[in-house]
This record gives sequence, structure tokens and C-alpha cells, in this order.
Amino acid sequence: MGVQLGNLIKGREIEREALTGRVVSVDAYNWLYQFVTIIRDRTTGEPLTDERGRVTSHLSGIFYRTSKLIGSGIKTVWVFDGRPPEFKRVVRERAEARAEAEERLKKAVEIGDLEEIRVASQQAATVTEEMIDQAKTLLRLMGIPVIQAPSEGEAQCAHMCRTGMVYSTASQDFDSLLFGSSRLVRNLSITGRKKMPGKNEYVRVRPELIELEGALASLGVTREQLIILSMLVGTDYNPGIKGIGPKRALKIVKEAGTLEGVLRAVDWDSQFEGEPVPAETIFSFFMNPPVDDSVTISFGKPDREGILKFLVDDFGFSEERVNRVLDEICSASQTSLLSFG
Repeated sequence: MGVQLGNLIKGREIEREALTGRVVSVDAYNWLYQFVTIIRDRTTGEPLTDERGRVTSHLSGIFYRTSKLIGSGIKTVWVFDGRPPEFKRVVRERAEARAEAEERLKKAVEIGDLEEIRVASQQAATVTEEMIDQAKTLLRLMGIPVIQAPSEGEAQCAHMCRTGMVYSTASQDFDSLLFGSSRLVRNLSITGRKKMPGKNEYVRVRPELIELEGALASLGVTREQLIILSMLVGTDYNPGIKGIGPKRALKIVKEAGTLEGVLRAVDWDSQFEGEPVPAETIFSFFMNPPVDDSVTISFGKPDREGILKFLVDDFGFSEERVNRVLDEICSASQTSLLSFG
């Protein structure tokens, strides 16, 4: 879900080729969730599956969309979530929202409401541990580094970006900025056009680059104040303060200045399973999340036979199409993409 800062923070559109030769750390769960959400049957809202009924949308997204990035000379490092903080609320809320969306999806399919099928199917999407394991297997077969974060993947991505291991974090969410990522690229995993919510209109989607220093300067706040602002709006760790949106939160933070000042100005009420969660606890987690300083990045060559066995033999992908994409990946790997590490 992530913090909703789209009304405050705007990046600049770039062409995908502007990232050629760059290494970006991918918020793995965010991208997998996108693939499962978007790559679906339009009439039923169901994700792609193999003949055994196993979901394959995530594998399709990884293989075909990541291959396009490889063709553009963009190196990706996939970072997976570890153990979330005990006070993380979004897991429970997502489960409740998915159950409600599944009911709406059933009704929409019965009456043939394509727009509601699209919306409800996205909200009902889920990424399982089995799907995550499958994703890691495919990425490793493709020669793409897989990193296991000790806690939040976006925090690890941000740490890698801030320390110069990668050029940018790649995610749709803004949370990596709160964790201190110096750059964030959005829309990198999306191709072509995107349907506008509630409208029969489509817009071309381009990657969007957000630089933390510039975003803070445009808002006139520090990173610490951006975190406090986000806590007022709502994060994965707290529901936000009722009646406070991004613009009002910005005003409050600028006037109060510090977390202590903001807490004197608002009625903080955040709980986890009935127990209060101090604002200081959430703020401290954003400022100093668990990260792994010892990770290394090492790219490998695509394992053609392994990929064919995994995608074609195990999951029923088209052999002709997979081979065609493999030709492109292997060609790219012989130039400069996988030549280091």
C-alpha cells in the first residue's frame, strides 16, 4: 500500500533509456504485486494460471518485462522483504480488504461488469510465499541478483541507494524516500498505457524519477519532517490522523517543526492489536531500520536450459516465445549488461 504522497511529490518523466547502464534495486514485493494485479484475464478478473491452476502472472511479469529492461541495458537487483516490525498494521488490513474485494469480484463476474471486474480483481490480488519462492528461482536462473532484506525490502533498497551500491530504488510506493533513498524510479515495471481510474481513457506511462534532495527542497522540509508528515497521513505502520490529508499535514509539520511539536498539535492515536504504538517508535523505525551492510551484488549469465525447463516444462509457457526472449537476453548479456560482478 505505502504512504500516499502523490499529491505532494512529483518527479520528472524520463525515457527508459535514460537508465541504460544503471543498476537499480527493485522493491520485489511491490513489483510482484503489480504483476499479479495487472496481468489478468479481462473478462473474469482471474490471474494467469497453468494447467494445474497455479498462478503464473508473476512469472510472466518477471520474465517478459524484466527482459525488456535487460534489452535497454538496465541492471536490476531484486530485494525481498524479511521480517516486518511487530507493529506493522497493513498485513491484517490487506487480508480484510482482499476478502471484501473477492466478494465484489464474484458479483461483478456474474453481471459482466468489466470495470468492476478490473478494479475488484486488483484489490483481491495476493502474493503468496510459494509465488515468492518461484520468483526467486526464475530471477536466479536469469542471472539477476536476489537479496533477502532483514526487514523491509524498501529500507534495504534505500540503504543500497544511499551508500552508492545502486543508482536508484525502483518501486511504485514512496516509502523508500522516507527510508532515505536518494532516488526513486516509479513506473519502471509498467509498459505501454495505463487505464485512468473510473474512466474509459488510457494514458501513456513513462518512468518517473524522483530525487529526494529536490523533493525535500520543493516542499521546504527535511527528511525527518517528511517522515512525520507521512505519519500524519498514514503509513503501513499507522492509520494516520482522521481528517488530515497531505496538504494539511505539510502545513502542520512546517508550523510545529519537530515530532514533539506535532504531537502537541494533534491527537495521536495509533494502536497495534489494541496496544498503543508510540509515534516515536514508528519515527525511529523509518530513521534507523534493520538493513544488511554485508550484501554484495553479483550478476550472472542466463541459464537457458534451466529457464526453459522452469517456464516451459514446469509451468507451460510457450517454448517459441520463451526462446525468442532468451535470444534477446543472451545477446544483451554478451554486450555489457552482465559483464561485472
